[in-house]
Amino acid sequence: MAALTYVDRLNLGIVGKYLEEDFQLSSQALGWILGSFSLGYAVFHLPGGWLADRFGPRRVLAAAILWFSAFTAVTAIAPNLPLLRWLGVAGAFMVTRFVMGMGEAAALPVGNKMMGHWLGDKERGVGTSIFLAGVGAGGIAAPVLIGWIMRHWGWRLSFFLSGAAGACVAAAWYWGVTDRPEQHTGVNPAELALIRERAQQEPAAFGTQLRGVPWGKVFSSPSMWGLMISHFCLVYPVYIFFTWFFIYLVRVRGVSIPRASWWTSAPFIANLLLVPAWGWLADHAALNWGKRWGRRGALWLGALGSAVLLWSGSHTLNNTAALLQLASAAGLNFAASSVLWITCNDVAPRFSGTVSGVMTTFGSLGGWLSPVLTAAVATRLGWTYALDFAAVVTLGSAAAWFLVDAETTIA
Repeated sequence: MAALTYVDRLNLGIVGKYLEEDFQLSSQALGWILGSFSLGYAVFHLPGGWLADRFGPRRVLAAAILWFSAFTAVTAIAPNLPLLRWLGVAGAFMVTRFVMGMGEAAALPVGNKMMGHWLGDKERGVGTSIFLAGVGAGGIAAPVLIGWIMRHWGWRLSFFLSGAAGACVAAAWYWGVTDRPEQHTGVNPAELALIRERAQQEPAAFGTQLRGVPWGKVFSSPSMWGLMISHFCLVYPVYIFFTWFFIYLVRVRGVSIPRASWWTSAPFIANLLLVPAWGWLADHAALNWGKRWGRRGALWLGALGSAVLLWSGSHTLNNTAALLQLASAAGLNFAASSVLWITCNDVAPRFSGTVSGVMTTFGSLGGWLSPVLTAAVATRLGWTYALDFAAVVTLGSAAAWFLVDAETTIA
């Protein structure tokens, strides 16, 4: 499921060059189209997470997958639809991607809710990071598959096939997954006891569905604000890799389109390698130093490393060396982000879906701003300055963790 969401959000950035040519769009207009997904993505994080807390993640996520898969397919014909034609080409694409983003918004918060149900305290970091490594798998597959499809059959078919794949995933999720391990016939009592080891301390976390959220405690918690700010500062730079990176490789670095398709996968290869390692690190550090400093240490190592490599990569002339640094910067960004998702279950075990939704709502504003502001800075000052600014924003993520205490629950 996580892989599918990233295939669907990356496909427009990969075919962006063809959209510009076919519809005579400016770079600024394409930036607004790319950013519209993130704005819709920001809108539904909180409702999606709350619905999962209230009604269970299985049904909510199945409906969300069907929703965003349908609008992924609609992207191929958006300017020709009667209801959207009067908005113009750019407007039609913006509305379609906005509505698609609303559906995808539920995916990671609801998936993180499942991690809270299915993983015990001692392996939550590793397990959550494996789930989030699906992002890397999707990111690796998307440039290669979408690039190959559009070269042979045109860019429109890539959206139709992505939508069809989503319908299959939704069916598999609905019929093969249960909200809690005690509902699954394949889980025996000994396994359930291991998963529920912490239930004696936090029985409400594994009981009935959530009935009410203590909103005052959520928004007065320093940890909540630290997670929100940190997520914003990590999403801003990583969205450059989702939206502009392919175009940056072709136009600025002079990389051929086939090679650019492979290089666009490099940040996600780094994700696949580094995110599970960071999950282990977050668990190991928490066991040895406590959750407060263990989670902080894992986040700081990832965020600071990402900022340094993003800055150095933007200033390196040799393409291979520069792109290796930039890909590693993206991988460390993903790794640091995984610590935030783990911490949502640490600080709010009873309503981690809602808290994850709040965090990602604020963070997705960075994803909405990123393609627009990156295009503006790159157009006026050059791409080096655009990437340097993203490195500075990344440092803000590390600073925000002075507010986060993973040992203190919100409620």
